[in-house]
Amino acid sequence: MLVEMHPGRVGRRQQVEAAPLDPGLRQLRAWQAQRLALTHADLLQHPRYRRACEFFLSDIYAPRNLSQRDHDLETVYNTIGSVMPPSMVDTLRQLVALNTLTSKLDDLLLAVLVSDLGMTDRLTAAMYAEAYRRCDNYEQRRQQIELIVAVGKGVEYLVHRPLVGTTLRLARKPAEWAGWADLQDFLERGFAAFRQMERAEAFLRTIELREMHILDRIYERDPDPFRGDVPPE
Repeated sequence: MLVEMHPGRVGRRQQVEAAPLDPGLRQLRAWQAQRLALTHADLLQHPRYRRACEFFLSDIYAPRNLSQRDHDLETVYNTIGSVMPPSMVDTLRQLVALNTLTSKLDDLLLAVLVSDLGMTDRLTAAMYAEAYRRCDNYEQRRQQIELIVAVGKGVEYLVHRPLVGTTLRLARKPAEWAGWADLQDFLERGFAAFRQMERAEAFLRTIELREMHILDRIYERDPDPFRGDVPPE
């Protein structure tokens, strides 16, 4: 989508070293992805929302190294953001911010889990909630939820603009030639998932309310902030 508009401005993709994901970070992200799948199980089973849920779980909270994808997004934003339509710029900027913040929060949470709570090969809901509180970054967690909703709203707006879908389809071959096929695939899957929903307001509002309630319950020291929707120990 973005490469097709100004392929010469972006150039060929810069390869990022594909180092294996830290085992502790993989464990943390896997736990988070499973928790999200349980919390939002009804959305995952809903015909309209399933693909969007799967997209978030596989591309935002996936237990794998996303450094290349994040680098590609930031490169595109920094390179051609000034010549993109404002709606695309805002959505891409928020997506870059979400990825950066999520990575920062995961790293901090993992450090507390390992150094303060002694996590090894076992992560429990109680350990997770306690580490959340010890990180003492409620406002950043709230911002993370708000960014998820903002990105979703931005994508929803774009999927209803006819030229965006056409541009995305036309970008496929140029993106492959320039080495940006993975980013193109990421954008296409996100676009298709939100287009299938038709309207994302109820979907995004449900996620926002549930995640904010969980965040508040964690900080209120609720003994079961996830209401039982956690991976088995």
